[in-house]
Amino acid sequence: MKKYKDYKDSGVEWLGKIPRNWKIGKLGSTLKPISIKNHPDKKLLSITREKGVIVRDIENDDDNHNFIPDDLSGYKLLEKGQFGMNKMKAWQGSYGVSKHTGIVSPAYYVFKFADDINPDFFHIAIRSKKYVSFFGQASDGVRIGQWDLSKDRMKKISFVIPSKEEQTAIANFLDEKTAKIDQAIAQKEQLITLLKERKQIIIQNAVTKGLDPNAKMKDSGVEWIGEIPEGWSSVTKIKFISSLKGRQGWQGLKAQEYTDEGPHVLSSAHFNNYIIDWNKCPRVSIERYLMDEHIQLNIGDILLMKDGANMGKLALVDNLPGLACLNSHLLLFRSLNENEKPYYLPKYMFYHMICREFQDYIKINGTGATFLGISQESIGNYPICLPPLQEQRKIADFLDVQSSKFEKSIYSQQAQIKKLKEYKATLIDSAVTGKIKVTHP
Repeated sequence: MKKYKDYKDSGVEWLGKIPRNWKIGKLGSTLKPISIKNHPDKKLLSITREKGVIVRDIENDDDNHNFIPDDLSGYKLLEKGQFGMNKMKAWQGSYGVSKHTGIVSPAYYVFKFADDINPDFFHIAIRSKKYVSFFGQASDGVRIGQWDLSKDRMKKISFVIPSKEEQTAIANFLDEKTAKIDQAIAQKEQLITLLKERKQIIIQNAVTKGLDPNAKMKDSGVEWIGEIPEGWSSVTKIKFISSLKGRQGWQGLKAQEYTDEGPHVLSSAHFNNYIIDWNKCPRVSIERYLMDEHIQLNIGDILLMKDGANMGKLALVDNLPGLACLNSHLLLFRSLNENEKPYYLPKYMFYHMICREFQDYIKINGTGATFLGISQESIGNYPICLPPLQEQRKIADFLDVQSSKFEKSIYSQQAQIKKLKEYKATLIDSAVTGKIKVTHP
């Protein structure tokens, strides 16, 4: 894109050169603090990192972690076009120009603008990466996530000020360009959702109906399982074909039990997208490891998170860095044997547990008012029909190939989304600091 003809040194190291006709001001002269209260009848607003100022949904408990008092007369009035800021999370970018008139927490800052500032330009500029970091430098605190912004230091943050006409042109330009970028991102996110759904359907069909569309079918005898191929086993329960092992009552580790070289202790925090990151696992003494033989890991074990927000999360142990065991929130599945043959291949059972049929069973049978979890007994009663081992291997091999194709497509879309977000951030930074010239409308 075009650049301005003439630049000058801004005198601010992180800004570098700016167009000659632009000014450098301070937030202290750009923003005028105000505090107007006694408007309890106005709508309640919230200030977020992702969206700036929004109308608070008081009916949504998930969005209302902070207590709302019965008397709102002490809340501050924030009018449309004014700047609101959550001073405890300003370092994250929890601030913005409001598109609504309402009231905010008395702990928040509210400002009106000097006459030479276009609020739309200011909103875009101040929420760019160039500025957000400075609010972290102007904040103090000992607890992560609860740093208190110093208003005096905030006032000293430099702010680049084009002419009012140029501010309007830049705001309009970025509104148009970022809307197109956001639309492209949304389309790619929708495609990722469709790819994941399609992958799930292929897995579901393969592990419940097999690979041969012309196979003769029989009634499984379980309504929600429906028909299965004739050569598959009758309905059994997972507790009859698999050992289910979980830590029972192992209390917190003592400091002296941690080591640098001992066996790994695996929790759900150490795997994502079914892949285990052994480098993140803590280590324990060999003595502690040997105390609990029933949860020592082998290659081929399947791990399931049995409670909490990640209930149903899975991993397959397809490699071991040495000795390893699991923590109390994971359940271990290992095939039992019949006539010296396993009932199931780990990879096949892993795919079966990924499918919606199994995951829905976990959700339906989870219990608990505040902390959802599923018991080992409930999981053990899960009904399942198995193909012969040879067919299990064919299904697992087929799903390996198909899953790889889908994951490559998903990764490609995710990489493109990342680049679009980076481009959007760079475009905003470049426009609001004068590194590119925006043509007047």
